[in-house]
Amino acid sequence: MNTPRVEVENYLKDLQDRICQTLAALDGAVGGFREDLWQRPQGGGGRTRVLTGGRVFEQAGVNFSHVFGEGLPPSASKGRPALAGSPFEAVGLSLVIHPRNPYAPTTHCNLRYFEARTEPVTWWFGGGFDLTPYYGFMEDARHWHATARAACAGYEAGAYERYKAWCDEYFFLKHRNEPRGIGGLFFDDIQSDDFARDFAFIKGVGDHFLPAYVPIVKRRQDQTYGERERDFQLYRRGRYVEFNLVYDRGTLFGLQSGGRTESILMSLPPEVRFRYDWRPEPGTPEAELYDIYLKPRDWLAGA
Repeated sequence: MNTPRVEVENYLKDLQDRICQTLAALDGAVGGFREDLWQRPQGGGGRTRVLTGGRVFEQAGVNFSHVFGEGLPPSASKGRPALAGSPFEAVGLSLVIHPRNPYAPTTHCNLRYFEARTEPVTWWFGGGFDLTPYYGFMEDARHWHATARAACAGYEAGAYERYKAWCDEYFFLKHRNEPRGIGGLFFDDIQSDDFARDFAFIKGVGDHFLPAYVPIVKRRQDQTYGERERDFQLYRRGRYVEFNLVYDRGTLFGLQSGGRTESILMSLPPEVRFRYDWRPEPGTPEAELYDIYLKPRDWLAGA
């Protein structure tokens, strides 16, 4: 059965190469990314690349996967219940970057393509990217969202506004009643019956990730910080852990589909602290994160 899956796979592998090359050059770490090639017993495998202990990036993981099997996992068929249990094939790129400097934000990006082996084949795209700062900077937030809006330009009217709102809704810790960060883009079930058009949009999002993130890291990577900022960074990283283990559909899909555990959990930060019922002092930069930046808003208003 001929499908567009190979075309998507080639693009995602090339994007993985470009992202890893850029991050390694920015970090300057000797040896750069470690690469692990892995096979999934149920079908497929992947190419995981991880940079740890770098000057700029405490941990950066960029994972490509191509998996297939006889039963589409529940996390992937939630929006299409009629396809639950169908034979499937999926390719995806997933990355999470945890910088060392507390003033540099954590980021996540995911692009994925699914095929349910129905007759005819049912296919769809999903993905997006989001930003999780520990200390807020308006110029960073506006740059991030301006680039996200540019990634959506030319796809369809209102795409940025719709996918931004979806991102704010998705990356929300219900048990904390707070967002994970300042959002970005999130979308699923992209399928307009025009594969070339939808794929061009996905490539636009992927190609805008580095222009969205790298300038922010360059501005913050050498900013002076002390133990107070590091302590707050590690505390806030706990929220990242909570979201990924409780809500994240990508994590659930990987575990439900029998993926490689080390690759699935590479998204978790290498160091984190949990503290009972801690709250920042009013008027501090730490409180500002909650008061200004952890509230969904129109970041481009007036910009």
